[in-house]
Amino acid sequence: MIDPILSLSFSMHSNKGVYALLLGSGISRAASIPTGWEVTLDLIRKLAHVKNENCEPDPAKWYEETFSEEADYSKLLNLLAKTSSERNQLLKGYFEPTEEERQQKLKTPTDAHRAIANLVAKGFVKVIITTNFDRLMEKALEEAGIVPIVISTTDAVHGAPPIVHAACTLIKVHGDYLDTRSKNTPDELANYDDAVNSLLDRVFDEFGLIICGWSSEWDTALRESILRSKNRRFTTYWTIKDPLSEKAKEAADFKKAEIIKIQTADSFFTDLSEKIIAISDFERPHPLSAQVAVATFKRYLANENDKIRLRDFVVQETDKLFENISPNFYPMQNPVPDKDSIPQRLKRYEAESEILLAIMVTGGYWGNQRTADLFATSLERLTGHNKERNGYQAWVNFQLYPALLLFFSASLGALASDNYQMLATLFLKPKNNYDYNGKELLIFSLLPANVIEQGVGRLLPNMERRHTPGSDWLVETLYRPLREYIPDKNDFEDKFDKLEYLISLFICDQVLQTSKHHWIPSGRFGWRQQYYENRHIAGLIEGEIELEKENWKPLQAGFFGGSLDRAIAAQQETREQLQKRQWY
Repeated sequence: MIDPILSLSFSMHSNKGVYALLLGSGISRAASIPTGWEVTLDLIRKLAHVKNENCEPDPAKWYEETFSEEADYSKLLNLLAKTSSERNQLLKGYFEPTEEERQQKLKTPTDAHRAIANLVAKGFVKVIITTNFDRLMEKALEEAGIVPIVISTTDAVHGAPPIVHAACTLIKVHGDYLDTRSKNTPDELANYDDAVNSLLDRVFDEFGLIICGWSSEWDTALRESILRSKNRRFTTYWTIKDPLSEKAKEAADFKKAEIIKIQTADSFFTDLSEKIIAISDFERPHPLSAQVAVATFKRYLANENDKIRLRDFVVQETDKLFENISPNFYPMQNPVPDKDSIPQRLKRYEAESEILLAIMVTGGYWGNQRTADLFATSLERLTGHNKERNGYQAWVNFQLYPALLLFFSASLGALASDNYQMLATLFLKPKNNYDYNGKELLIFSLLPANVIEQGVGRLLPNMERRHTPGSDWLVETLYRPLREYIPDKNDFEDKFDKLEYLISLFICDQVLQTSKHHWIPSGRFGWRQQYYENRHIAGLIEGEIELEKENWKPLQAGFFGGSLDRAIAAQQETREQLQKRQWY
């Protein structure tokens, strides 16, 4: 038997935007948001307190006996708060978090809300129907950069654009907590206005349906809307924690719904989102997309009159990548980093970065100073998400992985053509976008061992016993996109070692200028010295410096402040530290 969540994932992926969500109170339960009826009962208790009477153990019965009518949400609000401002303040405590509640993540969007917002942002969901009064769904969508069309009244139905033209339509069939026309009582929930019924009929006829957190027990009008829908072109999926009630079972049987047993709404939507995105991992941009981008970039680069188009082109691709690697799509809190999720997330980042990476390889090889400055700005831009620090450390570190890929790609392209001016700009110009002082050079963070720590890296395929799994993973990942400029694999590995060694020399020099603490990073060149001494890059560069002296190309480009003495001092310090380092 195929897991129904997996079936749903494939269906949503291949039928983008055709599934609507129907969300009940269970979706907000983890956020400690009360249901509309729970709010009504609490308002009755407040009213009884004002009247100095005891309404327990049945507040609804006390209200009916006292006022000779069933409890009415709107009338209760009018009795307790006379003005709109007073009503807003009265209701705020039920739906808006205090500072203490916010710290406890109560009355704030849950993992389910954020996973749904992720699906909306990726275009997999366009319509959400909810019985909830709260605004957690709106907040989660806003965090994901989505401004939904919200329909919570009959007037809003008439004023809303067609669903097909909206990125997201949120239909609040019971209203909004700040609108006294919200529906609560059995009588209110028994009928909808004609306009609302027509809208629901269209949704249930044209879209598939995923139901979560909805019992259907009290929502007569909504249940009847489902029973009016005879079209079954797309499957209905109904998630449950407990067995369906008779009324819910009637609706589920009518829709021939697939029943999915779940633990929580949070775990279901997080799992669903991850599975859909995992399927997308197999669909990298079409190879022609990168080829066309590179051809366009070369054309702009070759023509001085196209410098504005060149800048706009790179900025556009950078902005696109920046949006696609948002923490909304790559949450820091889930899933748990392991041997399955770690390579999966890196592959997703690689797929997102593919087009800009191809551009930067080309620009590193052929680019001029203007190109170098443009690339430096792009790298700074792509580190903006790294301010998000709350979550698993592996995921926090991985936020820099796209920038790491692009930095090494452009730098290796520059080394392939001896474009040391490009290399110097990439080393010296970009600053940490997330550094509080904004002064630390970005290169201090764009180290494979920082982004992919050893323990995490050893969970990657074929990296279990590697001394420097982060660097080795980059070697395997970047050879293909750089093969046009560095065809031979051995030559590519040597240039990779040279780049990491230059990074170590550069950082050592920077530290020597500012601190007595002499720290240098290392890379795969460190342990390779023991096994491939005849090809060790440190000895080769020592020979270059001894032969070329002040004419050494990195010095001419501005490394080490143009000082031969500083270059030699950094080299000596690096050699001493490497000799002390133990590889394990």
